[in-house]
Formats: sequence, C-alpha cells, structure tokens
Amino acid sequence: MFNKIKTIKDARKQAKGLQNALSDVTAEGSGGSGGAVRITIDGNQRVLAVLIDDRALHADKSKLEDAVKDAVNDAIKNVQRKAVMKMKDLGGMDAFKGLGL
Repeated sequence: MFNKIKTIKDARKQAKGLQNALSDVTAEGSGGSGGAVRITIDGNQRVLAVLIDDRALHADKSKLEDAVKDAVNDAIKNVQRKAVMKMKDLGGMDAFKGLGL
C-alpha cells in the first residue's frame, strides 16, 4: 500500500514536471488563403497569439470563422506532435507504470 502511495506521489511530481516542460513547447497553425490567420499555442494548448492578416478581415464572416477554426486545429495538431517528442525525450510517463495505467 505504501508503495502505491509513493508511486502516486512520484507520478504527480513527474506530471507537474511534464506540464512545466510542455509550457516551453510552442507551435503555430495557420488557416485561410495563404495562412491569413495564424495561431500560436503552447504544449498545454493555451493560446499565446492570434494574428489575422488584413486581407482576412475583408472576407465574409463564415470564411474568417473557418480560417480561425482551421488555424486552431492546425496549431493543436502541431503542438501535440511536438509534445509527444518532448515527452519521449523526458522519459514519458514512466512514473504511471506502477499504477497499472
């Protein structure tokens, strides 16, 4: 029982470390014609920046909405790929193995 408690504490510590490491990972996604909308997010999937080119402002509302949606989805896909690589470099989630997860 005490081994499980220690394993849980170790897992929490490692998860916090991974969360901190992922905040250093950033990725950009783009959407719209020629990447008129660009979104930058970190490894915890927090939006850091939104850039909208002037030409996108002249498009109709639905095109701008689609461009923003596409940029967000692209950024998430890109940061997830980078996050997986970062986690592999840091040893992944080894602390959770003892919990049977």
